[in-house]
Amino acid sequence: MVNVGGGALSLDNVAEILFNDTKIELDKNAVKKVDGSFHFLKQFSTNKLIYGINTGFGPMAQYKVSTENLLQLQYNLIRSHCSGAGNLMSPISVKALMIARLNSLMQAYSGVHTDAVELIKDLINKNVMPCVFEHGGVGASGDLVQLAHLALVLIGEGEVIYEGQLQPTEEVFKKLNIKPLSIQIREGLAILNGTSAMTGIGLLNIIQAQKLLEWSVMLSAMINEVVEAFDDHYSYELNVVKHHKGQQKIAAMLRDILGDSKMIRNRSEHLYNPDKLNQEVFEDKVQEYYSLRCVTQVLGPVYDTICSAENVVVNELNSVNDNPIIDVANKNIFHGGNFHGDYVSLEMDKLKIAVTRLSMLSERQLNYLLNEKLNKKFPPFVNLGVLGFNFGMQGMQFTATSTVAENQTLSFPMYVHSIPNNNDNQDIVSMGCNAAVITKKVIDNSFEVLAIQMMTVLQAIDYIGCVPRLSTQTLKVYKTIREIFPKFVGDQPKYKDLNMIKNYFEQSGLLIAFKNGNSTKK
Repeated sequence: MVNVGGGALSLDNVAEILFNDTKIELDKNAVKKVDGSFHFLKQFSTNKLIYGINTGFGPMAQYKVSTENLLQLQYNLIRSHCSGAGNLMSPISVKALMIARLNSLMQAYSGVHTDAVELIKDLINKNVMPCVFEHGGVGASGDLVQLAHLALVLIGEGEVIYEGQLQPTEEVFKKLNIKPLSIQIREGLAILNGTSAMTGIGLLNIIQAQKLLEWSVMLSAMINEVVEAFDDHYSYELNVVKHHKGQQKIAAMLRDILGDSKMIRNRSEHLYNPDKLNQEVFEDKVQEYYSLRCVTQVLGPVYDTICSAENVVVNELNSVNDNPIIDVANKNIFHGGNFHGDYVSLEMDKLKIAVTRLSMLSERQLNYLLNEKLNKKFPPFVNLGVLGFNFGMQGMQFTATSTVAENQTLSFPMYVHSIPNNNDNQDIVSMGCNAAVITKKVIDNSFEVLAIQMMTVLQAIDYIGCVPRLSTQTLKVYKTIREIFPKFVGDQPKYKDLNMIKNYFEQSGLLIAFKNGNSTKK
């Protein structure tokens, strides 16, 4: 059980809810504070002009709304902003969105009735996911359109995904005996006016980017094994003199993975030998290609970028991102722009660029294995069949190359792409939800590329028959993935194998990159 409201939520808390279906509970003291915020707003707003309580919204805030229409105003806001388009967000993305919105409301600065937080909690625990669309949010004044679709479900309207099917909200609520939310004061504005869509998807992106990096390090270790690379490029001594935490962390991971490998070579034994000096041309390549030799320098910045994104987006998760802020302690209401999504937008852009770089490394390592002129060790396309008659991994390379190219195009930043709208009231916007959604696409793409790389590495291992010489960790990975994807010789469709490995990667992090405290051990 994850407690919401009793303290700051961590990325691990979110991962538990999303991937292990851990249930949540609302902290009792925090619920009391939510109730206190609601009653303070109810009393304080009497005979005062307060944005979104008795005024219109955005550029129409100069229009006062009559007392008899105050509650209908909130319903109008919700329904009018349910204007999403494009693909539906995945249920897990919507669940992350709901966690983020609930945690913000539980800070007790929003003036919502406790019914609102109780209902969001129940929907999360029962896995009732509102239908929320990818297109619509500009990320300032919050993720208005995406969160409007959440609010629409809370008032018992719209559609939800439940038990894998799209169903009318009204029918699911009746089936589960769920009472729709009745607007009390400002529940409409409080639910819409925040960064919870970009934050929720951002949290999911960070969790998945961590898994991607772990698999990328593992695959980098495995390719270094199969080509019998030298060990000094990931040595402690080489990497400690470059003062970046990420680089040293990646190097330590490689040393941990390959520590007992019987294939990795020591440079002193093979090249620091007087006999070698008598040769004019060396059979051994003195230094490997960059995609093998510079893994710590390429993936180190990816590690650091993921860590930075986690810090910023988890801060956003535990922040109040409404407008206005209902401050019970100071007995006042403060207007401003905490709904602005610049923090998340910038981190998502940085993250997608880093992940694209990771996919580029994977593609280059894959190309090295497939091109016999480069590796001089394997047949073309690691073809275990008859050359010219069978094709090995040739067809799969096209998919990897195409997908990495898409990542490169998608990596143009959203953060610098503001378009004024809302009658120029929103004259500079973050595009944070767009940034998070596109980053998710880049991450999903990269899992495909790494799955193709894994298929190729396993075929290469079987070609040279080196299973007994693998390290303990790479052998475990080899056996696990071979249960999903058996060795093949003849030509058969591989798209289902690709999808199964991709799904395994997405669900199963190795937990070696971000759970290990010591990053500089020898």
